[in-house]
Amino acid sequence: MDKINWGIIGCGNVCEVKSGPAFQMVDNSALVAVMRRDKEKVIDFANRHGVGKWYTNADELINDKEVDAIYVATPPNTHAEYAIKAMLAGKPVYVEKPMAINYSECQRMIEVSKETRVPLFIAYYRRFFTYFLKIKEIIDSQKLGSILAINLTTILPPRAEDYNRDNPPWHLLPEIAGAGYFFDLSCHQLDILDFLFGAVEDVNGWYTNRAKIYNIEDTLTSNLKFKSGILASCCWSYVGNKDNEIDRIEIFGSKGKMVFSISANSPIKINIGNQTERYSFEKPKHVELPMIEQVVQSLLGKSEYTSNMESAAKTSWVMDKVMGRI
Repeated sequence: MDKINWGIIGCGNVCEVKSGPAFQMVDNSALVAVMRRDKEKVIDFANRHGVGKWYTNADELINDKEVDAIYVATPPNTHAEYAIKAMLAGKPVYVEKPMAINYSECQRMIEVSKETRVPLFIAYYRRFFTYFLKIKEIIDSQKLGSILAINLTTILPPRAEDYNRDNPPWHLLPEIAGAGYFFDLSCHQLDILDFLFGAVEDVNGWYTNRAKIYNIEDTLTSNLKFKSGILASCCWSYVGNKDNEIDRIEIFGSKGKMVFSISANSPIKINIGNQTERYSFEKPKHVELPMIEQVVQSLLGKSEYTSNMESAAKTSWVMDKVMGRI
């Protein structure tokens, strides 16, 4: 095989800019089919993005002989279902984050990948940004000395749609999203911590509903212990004041300190003694393109990049632990 023909299940908002165009832009890759249950919307997406085939039934797309690999971009409650169907059909899968609605479903997806020997990739694409590669380079170089502790703080204001109790966004429906915004947003942060410091071995956590805007958790804290012995203290709130929005991770080392963000793309700031360094990088327009490029090269046998399903599942394990589910 010298080219990967992709099919998308769930061509919603995430596919418009973040991911969808990348499948057409990467060398030796093409987007040949899309699926969405709403016929009018899937036809509109296909026409606007130059995709030749469209479906309203996922099984039909999975079984399309012209489709080599599947991108699952539906909400988390159907990630496992569609990924497993695709792998059983012999087709590699690239799945949106979080990997699934809970850790148990992640484990089943991994089992099927191993049984079928069909690759499974999860869209934790930030690992491929120059921004985070620079952060890892700094940490690995020992410039900060031995890493002692980590503080992660996220304070975001509620969104306008969060106030609609009669028709809340699916991100606030645990049966669809797994939890609230915690599952949708913190997973990227936890994955980056795994990328930088390795796996977490112990977790405790607490959650509460402080603002009463909706009926599920809106504020959480957690303490993490990594296998390396590094400790992290984390705080998330999705109902903060808009003037006090925070997206910050602080790394404390024996020689210095580093501060960066996950989504805000603020400059990386390093303090060592009286010296301060800053590094700035542009975020890719199509944020998933760098990872999709690596996935394609891996599927074509031209890259050493392999499935990240184990680390992706570990992130879901951490989130389930914070929520007290395992």
